[in-house]
Amino acid sequence: RAILADEGLKVRDVGVGPDALVAIAEHAHDAVLVSMGDGLDVDVWLHSIKQRTPGMPVLVLAEPERVEAAVAALAAGADDYMLRPPGATEIRVRLGRILERNELGSRVAFFQDELSKKAEFTGPEVESPAMRGVLERIRRVAPMRSTVLVQGESGVGKELVARAIHFESPRRDQAFVALNCAAMPGNLIESDLFGHEKGAFTGAHVRSRGKFEIANGGTLFLDEIGEMELNTQAKLLRVLEEREFMRIGGDRSIQVDVRVIAATNANLESMVAESRFRQDLYYRLKVVTIRVPPLRERRQDIPRLIDTFLDQLSRANAVPRKTISTDAVRVLSDYEWPGNVRELKNVLESVLVSTHGASIGASDLPSAIRGQPARREALD
Repeated sequence: RAILADEGLKVRDVGVGPDALVAIAEHAHDAVLVSMGDGLDVDVWLHSIKQRTPGMPVLVLAEPERVEAAVAALAAGADDYMLRPPGATEIRVRLGRILERNELGSRVAFFQDELSKKAEFTGPEVESPAMRGVLERIRRVAPMRSTVLVQGESGVGKELVARAIHFESPRRDQAFVALNCAAMPGNLIESDLFGHEKGAFTGAHVRSRGKFEIANGGTLFLDEIGEMELNTQAKLLRVLEEREFMRIGGDRSIQVDVRVIAATNANLESMVAESRFRQDLYYRLKVVTIRVPPLRERRQDIPRLIDTFLDQLSRANAVPRKTISTDAVRVLSDYEWPGNVRELKNVLESVLVSTHGASIGASDLPSAIRGQPARREALD
């Protein structure tokens, strides 16, 4: 509480009893920090919090010897976890990122101020023709019920495209649920997708709803779909076709109405040819496809992204907003950005917190970025 208060945040201590859940639901909170101490059943708490306040970000705090339980909490719906003793900087950064993601989901915030922070696509226009094409395609497909396959390199913002589709769709008032298929093994991802009954496997102490059940009426975003194991792909295909599934260990079908948006940076056609991805699932997913261009194909947008990220990162890290010189913007616009928008954001965060003074100059940028030969032709 002292660390958070020092960061200028208002903190409400609600304890761990039943009244705590009531307090969380009845008062406006931006996030919940749950301690895994005191014999607390975190799975039950997470389930109760998500039921009472859908979309509430949850950060779990655990002892170092309980890392496995903390990771399991992520599968149960937590947004992130930290180990004791937490440092002030770590709390500030982790909590800031959770709050940032929550703001993103509750608004649309497609690349933040690159579009207006509203559910409609108004406000400043992107500069590059490549991104204007993406936005136009989002507008066209959002009202549909069809599955969407978002393709693009790592770091281009595929999840933000998925969120934009959801918040422009008739499902905007329902849940948007995201799952990274590369972040967990097959047995765990099936539990995360479909849920499980109490006693279905070792450690299943309570019934748990899966992502499909939580997203009922809304949108389920499956990131890195190419990493999903083949047997899980078969079960996913059945849900897409039949719109029903059973929890692990369950004996009854659960019907759902969920729009699925999948994303990948892999070549799924090649994976199909190599029998590493199911052909029937591939065709089921690619009813509508959207390719998000890499940052090197939309350099005209880099200056706007720089301003947007500096605003966003200064708030998330509780540091003053710094200006950036014309030379620094030119260097950043010349760089090839193999990590795309994510890499640009990470570089700006590093420079923002490490640079002394009120302005960021070209000399403050990493040498690897300053040393790359200029490629101005894409801007001309």
